[in-house]
Amino acid sequence: MSLGTKIRKARTKAGLTQENLARKLDVTTQTIYKIEKDKNVPSFELVKKIAKVLKISLDSL
Repeated sequence: MSLGTKIRKARTKAGLTQENLARKLDVTTQTIYKIEKDKNVPSFELVKKIAKVLKISLDSL
């Protein structure tokens, strides 16, 4: 399973929209969309923030 797919599944499980997650991370909705579609690879710092916001471990990503 790709990183983008794992993030999308964790986001939906957390009950967040792409827009909600983008706001919490201070990025654009398009950034989240591209990450989830594996069109962009997020920086490690952003991955850590995503994991924290979604309350999941880095290992699960």
